[in-house]
Amino acid sequence: MRHTIFMVGTLALITVAWLGTTGCVAPGRSPSPVISPVTGPYSVRSFGATGNGQTLDTAAINSAIAAANTAGGGTVSFPPGTYLATSIHLKSNVTLYLEQGAIIKAASETVAAYDEAEPTVSTKYQDFGHSHWHNSLIWGENVENISIIGPGLIWGEGLQRSEGSTGHGVGNKAISLVNCHNVLLRDFSILHGGWFGILATGVNNLTIDNLKIDTNRDGMDVDCCNNVRIVNCSVNSPWDDGICLKSSYALGYARSTENVTINNCFVTGGLIEGTLLDGTFKRSPDGYSGRTGRIKFGTESNGGFKNITVSNCVFDNCCGLAIESVDGADIEDVTINNLAMREIRNSPIFIRLGNRARGPDHPPVGVIRRVNISDVVVSGASARLGSIISGVPGHPVEDVSISNIQIVQDGGGDVEMASVEPPEKETAYPEPSMFGTMPSYGFFVRHARGVAFNHIKISTAAEDHRPAFVLDDVASADFADLKCPKGTNAPAFNLKQVEDFSLRQSAPLPDTTLKQGAEQIFPE
Repeated sequence: MRHTIFMVGTLALITVAWLGTTGCVAPGRSPSPVISPVTGPYSVRSFGATGNGQTLDTAAINSAIAAANTAGGGTVSFPPGTYLATSIHLKSNVTLYLEQGAIIKAASETVAAYDEAEPTVSTKYQDFGHSHWHNSLIWGENVENISIIGPGLIWGEGLQRSEGSTGHGVGNKAISLVNCHNVLLRDFSILHGGWFGILATGVNNLTIDNLKIDTNRDGMDVDCCNNVRIVNCSVNSPWDDGICLKSSYALGYARSTENVTINNCFVTGGLIEGTLLDGTFKRSPDGYSGRTGRIKFGTESNGGFKNITVSNCVFDNCCGLAIESVDGADIEDVTINNLAMREIRNSPIFIRLGNRARGPDHPPVGVIRRVNISDVVVSGASARLGSIISGVPGHPVEDVSISNIQIVQDGGGDVEMASVEPPEKETAYPEPSMFGTMPSYGFFVRHARGVAFNHIKISTAAEDHRPAFVLDDVASADFADLKCPKGTNAPAFNLKQVEDFSLRQSAPLPDTTLKQGAEQIFPE
């Protein structure tokens, strides 16, 4: 059904138009021709592409790109039509322009083979999808000054999405880029993008602007990249992450992702695939998907994440914000603000420092420090899970500031849930659900140092018998202007092995200061 909304009617060929001889045309000179995209030198039609959706146009498209590159650069245009293709090769100084009504459609590998997945250093430390780029609908390696722009569509109908999609000739990503610089992706849409709608690995100076991605796995993964701008994007990814920063070992060495801004974006995992793009926004029924969506740092985290901002973003019917270092990465200097979240199916905020250590020579535990999160509103958050900040023994999460936060949890937790002791699971895959039901409805903070909470309001839709905050092995914890539900029998705090705790300006809770090794439940 979703396929039909993108069907293109009869294409009208545009002929060469000529300017009149008035205005800026000098007397006695011929008027300058306006070259139409169809007849222009780098239109894919001029190189033999049919755009009929049935004839394979790969060779014509690659010929147009090669011609523009040989000439020193240029724009390869896709007039209205459906261009059936397998692997399209990006080259330096070339722009692909997708006109309104232009569709690049991924063929099935049964029609034509995609480029073979190239040999890599190893897939031991990240999966097959992260480790290969050539087996994609559109790919570029070691190229510079490239763009894919325009209001058209990239439709990955013939792409595969799983670990089983590793065979000969199979394509599994819409766009893959590796070791490139000066890249612009703007204004187009991706439908059914395969393993990744966009995989960018080792790319410097990357701008992703005004994309709509409606897909069957990850929306976009930005891995080991430097100086990245992700702005004005909408992503529906019911089965996996929406916007994901990674720092894997796919390049054969650990490299950080740094100097990144993510602004003015919408992520969801709760729509039926295709209904973001057609504007009907149909909510998926129970059992349709895991409703993942979200913005996430990790899971692959060998190189680190540094100097990152996330602002003015909307999460709807998906997982919450996740910041994860489990493979030795240093995460530092992160600021996140102005988030609106609704129907969050796990933790609204999840910060995890772990010890999975998937990397050469069992890398040591990394660090997470200097993280500021502010101005966040959340409603309809999971009853089982509050927000979580958790390091591992001997390796605390450091210097985290949480301020101006309003959260409405579903609530309903009972006394038995309040007594839960979450397992450490130091080496486990990081997900908010990894610890099971949590003993707090607000924040669970364990193995942390230098945490500050200011102007926090947490309420529950149903009465909850768990404390709002559980702190375990925490040093230097400051709380101010805190508001918790009234009328519940549950305490506000459960403190275990907490040093230098302070609470102020949080009536009716009394101002409180606790020093060395405090273990206390209050108010009782």
